[in-house]
Amino acid sequence: MNEIILKFTDFGFQYRVQSEPTLYHINLEVHRGEKILIAGPSGCGKSTMVHCMNGLIPFSYEGEMSGSLTLFGRETREMSLFDISKQVGTVLQDSDGQFVGMTVAEDIAFALENDCVGEPELHDKVLQAARLVHVENHLSHAPGDLSGGQKQRVAMAGVLVNHVDLLLFDEPLANLDPATGKEAVELIDELQKETGAAVIIIEHRIEDVLHRDVDRIVLMGNGRILFDGSPDELLSGPLLRENGIREPLYITALKYAGVPVMAEMAPHSIRSLRLTEEMKQRVRDWFLGSRIPKENTERPLLLQAEDLCFTYDNGFRALKGVSLGIRKGELCAIVGTNGAGKSTFAKVVCGFEPLDSGRLLFQGNDFTGLSIKERADRVGFCLQNPNQMISKVMIWDEVGFGLQLRKLPKEEINRKTGDTLRICGLWPMRNWPISAVSFGQKKRVTVAAILSMDPQMIILDEPTAGQDYRHYTDIMEFLKELHEQGVTIVMITHDMHLMLEYAERAMVFSDGQVIADDTPANILTNPEIIEKASLKETSLYHLALLCDIPEPRDFVQHFIDYERLHVRGKEAVSE
Repeated sequence: MNEIILKFTDFGFQYRVQSEPTLYHINLEVHRGEKILIAGPSGCGKSTMVHCMNGLIPFSYEGEMSGSLTLFGRETREMSLFDISKQVGTVLQDSDGQFVGMTVAEDIAFALENDCVGEPELHDKVLQAARLVHVENHLSHAPGDLSGGQKQRVAMAGVLVNHVDLLLFDEPLANLDPATGKEAVELIDELQKETGAAVIIIEHRIEDVLHRDVDRIVLMGNGRILFDGSPDELLSGPLLRENGIREPLYITALKYAGVPVMAEMAPHSIRSLRLTEEMKQRVRDWFLGSRIPKENTERPLLLQAEDLCFTYDNGFRALKGVSLGIRKGELCAIVGTNGAGKSTFAKVVCGFEPLDSGRLLFQGNDFTGLSIKERADRVGFCLQNPNQMISKVMIWDEVGFGLQLRKLPKEEINRKTGDTLRICGLWPMRNWPISAVSFGQKKRVTVAAILSMDPQMIILDEPTAGQDYRHYTDIMEFLKELHEQGVTIVMITHDMHLMLEYAERAMVFSDGQVIADDTPANILTNPEIIEKASLKETSLYHLALLCDIPEPRDFVQHFIDYERLHVRGKEAVSE
């Protein structure tokens, strides 16, 4: 583990098209066998560092480099991209953008074919890499037919087939359901141990990554390294919150209870957390001493689905008798595993897909007879993949495009576009081309374009995917404001934290059916529902058990209520 694979020495980089550097004075060593998590808010330089490590800088992205970046002692700027790819493998955030083969086997074999590896050896190596990531039974499948987690495994195999020394994972959890994300973290840990390669994970979902231990966390901010050390040291300090990164929920709960979090408590995982009896008593006292009364208000139904059925052209039955109601002014979540029917339900509501059978009512009136445009006047839909929605070159034009189509006065278009850009944190980038921003920033652009048109109901498919906690909070607080004004918000999400923090109610999809309709706290403390829908128990549940609280479900609900009343309420007032 002492061998240095990669070394940054006073390294800096400035893109040719930008007036200021993106990276400043980076000093970082990566040793063989290390597992490092690099975290930081959007725009802090994480992706640029990845591009420097895998050779895309300077070979694909032009700019000025300063200082030194060496790979096994050689300056990367003096190596070819081909040479770097033999030692550094990258698994992209969007696995679809990484596939080149018609089948899984062909995709894994791509690098070997480029090296002119003979057929018997090629087959053996493909099978070996497939077994490492457990996709050996899918070699004849088309990559596009696989689930999100399976696609990620295939991308890993395509990298591992070269026996690289450094594996880079760029936001590996962004598009996965909770259970699959947990499996991905376990698989990365397994691969690191089996291959002996160094592993770098770029991800802002720190609690999820720390499901398995990492050696170091590198925290970045404004193009600089702010922290490089042990997870326990970072989690016991204020740097995460100060830099817009969400800390694990159990740590937040301890702080609410007045328990000081220190490195010697091993706070990097709920499994390792060491609490004294006095600390446990503080948590129990907080839980019992500030119970918050529940408001029970009945709202009229806005959208009603009755026995909806839908089958795709390939014969896949995506919806199998879905019935649910969404009330006016509600803020609710739709959750479940990949392929459970969540996005299909939204497409059926918006008219993108025709129903096989069933009834769909909006404010008591038949909704199925309306055109896509007529439905869009009432229900706005933001797709999961922002690239499928973007139609303009510039950010300002994209956000104001719908308003232009409605032929509003120019002054009103400018006002609404500007207000929405500010709320969504995009004002500094208003005159940028969309191609120049990250995946998470593109997502914010498409959310802004929908929000600018004031629909009665908004359905957002993964609204916070790829965003840091600060931007996540900005958008969600804006959605919360709309909700408080009576606008109905429906979020399709894999983010259990998002569901806990903001949703009043959650509907759980599994295999094209609704298997639960309850409060987030009840759902995330129900082992049967969690297993069926590929969800994940919240760490608050385990903290309650650790502190000998007999009602862990009530403890989770108490945390949610406390945050909404005492934390988010105060933040909204101060703003």
